[in-house]
Amino acid sequence: MTVLVPPRIRLIIVGDEILSGRRQDKHFAKVVELLSQRGLQLAGAEFVSDDQDDIVAVLSRSFATDDIVFSCGGIGGTPDDRTRQAAALALGLKLQLHPEAERLIAERCAENARKGMGSADMSTPENQQRLQMGVFPVGAEIVPNPYNKIPGFFIRNHTFVPGFPVMAWPMIEWTLDTRYRQWHHQITRVEHSFLAFLLPESRITPAMEELERKWPGVKAFSLPSVGDVANPHIDLGVKGEPKAAAEALAFLRSEVERVGGSLTPPQKP
Repeated sequence: MTVLVPPRIRLIIVGDEILSGRRQDKHFAKVVELLSQRGLQLAGAEFVSDDQDDIVAVLSRSFATDDIVFSCGGIGGTPDDRTRQAAALALGLKLQLHPEAERLIAERCAENARKGMGSADMSTPENQQRLQMGVFPVGAEIVPNPYNKIPGFFIRNHTFVPGFPVMAWPMIEWTLDTRYRQWHHQITRVEHSFLAFLLPESRITPAMEELERKWPGVKAFSLPSVGDVANPHIDLGVKGEPKAAAEALAFLRSEVERVGGSLTPPQKP
């Protein structure tokens, strides 16, 4: 049976409020969780300011790849929302009002009007401004927004959603389950680790290098307990395909003992 290898998946988070610390990012951990639930993993993440030139530079590099990319933030209609414009510039495309986005925004305005909030007349200045949120690069497809109907957009394997988690997360889930279902659970990966005592990293590093040569699909990792004077140790582990990872883990444990380390903490006097 042929196993499909999913493309790399990356995350771009746009917003001065994140970089200044005014708001804390919540997307990274959630996207990792959503991917893990589907047997996928994140290959990289990048934070970028609201500056249009910065976003254009990031997206120009990103569109040049075959990666699956999710971009959160900057697709609203205020002057600090420049992601839609930056995407068009990065692709060398014009912007235009997407007809389906126009319909959905008009529906949202009508719903609000029935609740006594605003007008359903799309010719008013306020509603004309709201329609700007449906102006996307030519050729883009919409990404439905179950929270308030104002859509995001999809183009060249990049999905653009708002910065608000209540909107962004279900839109990302929809995209994963609609556009990328064929990549779900194609590769099973596991991660195993154990604690090693009485062992400097430098002594076990050659064994980790040998491990990756013997099992090319397995990655070894080492996380030393820096600052733990009372009980220094290294969290050693492997990640990869289950069978190979299990073999590599057994090898690494045996190597710890072979070079003089211990798998149990030293006895305190």
